[in-house]
Amino acid sequence: MKVMISAFVAALVIAFAAPVVLNQFGWSSAELTRSESVRLD
Repeated sequence: MKVMISAFVAALVIAFAAPVVLNQFGWSSAELTRSESVRLD
């Protein structure tokens, strides 16, 4: 039971942290949905 709860909490943390981490690298959720706007800089 504790493993399931910790896995669920980890999934929530990843879900909330992913946009922040991507923005640090210059990605945004809008850019990820448009394949023509992929930037490598």
